[in-house]
Amino acid sequence: MNQAKVNNLVSRLNYKVQDKRRLKSFDGPEGRVRKIQKTLTALLKYERIELYYNRADEVRGYADRLISEAIRHGPTHAETMEMADYWILEKQYVHKLFKVLVPRYSEYSGTSFTKLHRLPKVWPDATYWNSVLELKDNPFPRLDQMNPFQSKLIHNVLLDEARKEFRINKYKEFADNLTN
Repeated sequence: MNQAKVNNLVSRLNYKVQDKRRLKSFDGPEGRVRKIQKTLTALLKYERIELYYNRADEVRGYADRLISEAIRHGPTHAETMEMADYWILEKQYVHKLFKVLVPRYSEYSGTSFTKLHRLPKVWPDATYWNSVLELKDNPFPRLDQMNPFQSKLIHNVLLDEARKEFRINKYKEFADNLTN
């Protein structure tokens, strides 16, 4: 008796879908879906977008799921193509999904294909968190700041030399005061 592989039945995506919907629209559910479609298309187009945190957090799940299904089933699977056709408004990015992103993430072992960075609140729009939503391994420079305490960074080398010079001067002053 053949047993079905569990991996083929359930997506391996490790993303918890929240029951509470934080993305609201004046146009009702249709407006909410249009917002998600526009944002998801922009994410595939630019690979890094800046937007409000609530929208980015909700679209992240849809993007991860879409990429996961594209990797699992490929472009020949009718339901996957229908889902990609529904969520991606500009159809040339459906091709980008299967020709660029699927090969990029096919050997990826992480749990998510997107990264969400929260930006600080800036006045006068301080009521909402801004964020950056990006696809991992995109061609742009990383937003993650390197460890600022690494000793080889130029500002740390300069500060170390300034400290050494300060201590040498203090030692000379102390030695001069002892001899006088």
